[in-house]
Amino acid sequence: MAFDRKQFRDLIVRVLEAHGLGGDAAVNLLLGTAAVESRFGTFLRQLSGGPAVGVFQMEPATFNWLRDLYQHLLGSRHAREMEADLALAIVAARLRYRVVREALPPADNVQAQARYWKRYYNTHRGAGSEADYIRQYRRFVAPGE
Repeated sequence: MAFDRKQFRDLIVRVLEAHGLGGDAAVNLLLGTAAVESRFGTFLRQLSGGPAVGVFQMEPATFNWLRDLYQHLLGSRHAREMEADLALAIVAARLRYRVVREALPPADNVQAQARYWKRYYNTHRGAGSEADYIRQYRRFVAPGE
C-alpha cells in the first residue's frame, strides 16, 4: 500500500527543512524518486533480492559513502535502518542528490526530474527509465497531470 500523497509530501518538507535541505525542487524530486523506486512506499526492500532498502531503494554502499561524506547528518546509522526510518531515508536520498554538481531540476518540470533521476540516482546501470519515472510520478505524485 502506497503512502498518502499529502502526508508524505508534508513529512518530506518538514524533514528537509529541519536539516536545511529543503526547497520545492528537492521535495518534488524526492517524491518522484519514491514513486519510481518503491511505488511510493509499497516496497521497502528490493524485489529482486538485491541490497536496496527503504522508500527510495538506496543500496548500502551508497548510504555508506554518503555517511562518510555527511557524518554530521547521518552519524553512525546503518543503511538497513532506512527500511523503518522514513526521516533517515529522506535525508539520505536528499544527500545523494546534494553531491551532484548540476543544479536540481525545476520543481514543475517532470521530464527534467526524470532525466536527473536517471542520470544521478538510478544511473545507466539501473533498470529504470525516464518513462518509468514520469509514469510513476503521474500515478502517485500528480495524478491527472
